[in-house]
Amino acid sequence: MNTFSQKLKKQIPHAEWTKNLSIYEVNLRQYTKDGTLKAFIPHLSKLKEMNVGILWFMPINPIGEINRKGSLGSYYSVKDFKAVNPEFGTIEDFKKVVEEAHKLGMYVIIDWVANHTAWDNVWTKTHPEFYKKDKKGNFVSPFDWTDVIALNYKSKKLWYAMLDAMMFWIEECDIDGFRCDVAAMVPLDFWKWAVPILNQKKKIFMLAEAHEPELHQAFDMTYNWQLKDLFVATNKKEKSAEDFYNFFQQEKKEYPVDAYRMNFTSNHDENTWHGTDKERFGDAREMFAVLTSVVPGMPLVYSGQEACLDKRLNFFEKDPIDWKDCNMRNIYTALFKLKKDNPAIWNGNFGGKFYPLSVNNKNVFAFVRQKDNHQVVAFFNISENKTEIEFKSKRLNGEYIDLFSNKKNQMDEKVNLELDSWGYKIFYK
Repeated sequence: MNTFSQKLKKQIPHAEWTKNLSIYEVNLRQYTKDGTLKAFIPHLSKLKEMNVGILWFMPINPIGEINRKGSLGSYYSVKDFKAVNPEFGTIEDFKKVVEEAHKLGMYVIIDWVANHTAWDNVWTKTHPEFYKKDKKGNFVSPFDWTDVIALNYKSKKLWYAMLDAMMFWIEECDIDGFRCDVAAMVPLDFWKWAVPILNQKKKIFMLAEAHEPELHQAFDMTYNWQLKDLFVATNKKEKSAEDFYNFFQQEKKEYPVDAYRMNFTSNHDENTWHGTDKERFGDAREMFAVLTSVVPGMPLVYSGQEACLDKRLNFFEKDPIDWKDCNMRNIYTALFKLKKDNPAIWNGNFGGKFYPLSVNNKNVFAFVRQKDNHQVVAFFNISENKTEIEFKSKRLNGEYIDLFSNKKNQMDEKVNLELDSWGYKIFYK
């Protein structure tokens, strides 16, 4: 019995609008040559065409200058929680981005750094009691993050100040939620207190940069680092299809039944510090990207992945993305449309159940997602060897459409398929 996850049932229902969306991380500094909000606006229509639903902007706040890393500094060294980084533009520019995104039917969340601030954050002068200090009364950095200093949530005044700053962006700019940096390092009680209050103003979406199941008491979605790690191990030939089946069975036991998990092959941390998709996954990167969109959870695309981003973007300097033509844009477009249209792969409880398919091949991970009469059937060859599968399943019966070829396929219990090296097939009805 799933007692642990039942005990942690989400206390705040998901917003209805989140049920069938995918998420896209915007690295504004590197998105265009200008690196501004105004320069980003023309790209909104392209993201809409790709069927992106939620835009997550890395922090848009001014960046600290004391102990700054590099010439431009880290997005996550926040100097003022209620202002826009002049490098990006003005608050009016950001309001325009949100307004245009909303017109296109997309939603906007911003990155929120609640655990620490820049050394020269405005609070260091007005509210020094908001910060952790050493025995000599000096501000302290968490870990080796020398460009930031840690906040102290023993101060209840900090709770109200942080809530006020978050509410500012909802009221002033009409944003739709927050991605919360190192969310597990901030007391869970703060999130459980703040999020319901924010929801009274507007029904928002909350993404935690954390994997701990208990965060779902306040957050809609957590990071699926565990799945990303499984991809890494699989690419090293350390895992088989059975490990994927076991992973999703275990996830059901550990997480609330209505939890959203964010599935990804890359993000700003992975790309900059651990390597590009090509570096980490080689020829398997396309297959893993497709897999993130059809298993339980919400798929993430990081800026440039649709252009086959093949360089580590510099974190502290200007390093624009090379926007070249790439088939990944077409792949994401098809997958995100399927996510929007087919309830079988909607998010959380909105979506269908996950049924493994026994294909008698240790290199093939296969499953059915089903809700009512809607089905998505997926086959993944998690090896570099071309393979054939032949099996029977009573779950497969009728006419299906191949997502990427649009060809009709008849499946009458008996299935015979050939999968290329790191190949995949997605069918739906």
